[in-house]
Amino acid sequence: MEAISRAMRDLMQPRILAVMVLPMVATIVVWSIVLWMFWGSWRAAIRVWLAGTYVGTLFPADWFMSGTSVLLLVAIVLPAMFATLVVLTELIAMPQIVIVVARSYPRLERRGEASMVGSLSNAVGGVLVFFALWLVTLPLWPTGIGAFVLPALTSAYLNQRLFRYDALAEHATRDEYRSIVTRKRWPLYGLGLLLALLYYVPFVNLIAPVFSGLAFTHFCLRELDGLRATSVARTP
Repeated sequence: MEAISRAMRDLMQPRILAVMVLPMVATIVVWSIVLWMFWGSWRAAIRVWLAGTYVGTLFPADWFMSGTSVLLLVAIVLPAMFATLVVLTELIAMPQIVIVVARSYPRLERRGEASMVGSLSNAVGGVLVFFALWLVTLPLWPTGIGAFVLPALTSAYLNQRLFRYDALAEHATRDEYRSIVTRKRWPLYGLGLLLALLYYVPFVNLIAPVFSGLAFTHFCLRELDGLRATSVARTP
């Protein structure tokens, strides 16, 4: 909650305002073009695939096939859009977010080995796991509750996987990064889950990615600051 409170305080910083809507706008533009170009062919491909399944033989009616193919396509596109949004936030906004948040922790030295390659590798790994989780849990969506709970859980994973890395990449050594992720695994996931709920709120979801980046950076840098303070206190 302290991380969220500090994130709210920094939300109106000029650097943050400058990058706040860029990831969202970029995601909308990219996916508007992609869907305009491929919606029809993707829907047709899913319908052909569905017709060859057991469900397709049980319910061959045109209205069922059309409606189900649209629902399946939406169920695939939505996580892809979310993953795009989080990755673009990581690449576009996180460098500025780290600069702003680091001012609150002036004692922290930059001991990390941040690089674009490391950030992209982490993003690719996180997105692949995210889609695997999404596909595995997709059959549970018709339960009703699953359609609301499961996306939040998978989104929480992607949130914490991507943002924790970039929050610490410039300041933490590899050992420090591993220590924080190991000791604070569940608080990190809990923060990711709490922030994932913001994506369900209209208008709030426009700033949710950048706000999430702020909250995770505050959480992680505060933990790093505490870890180093404890290490110094134990040094004879």
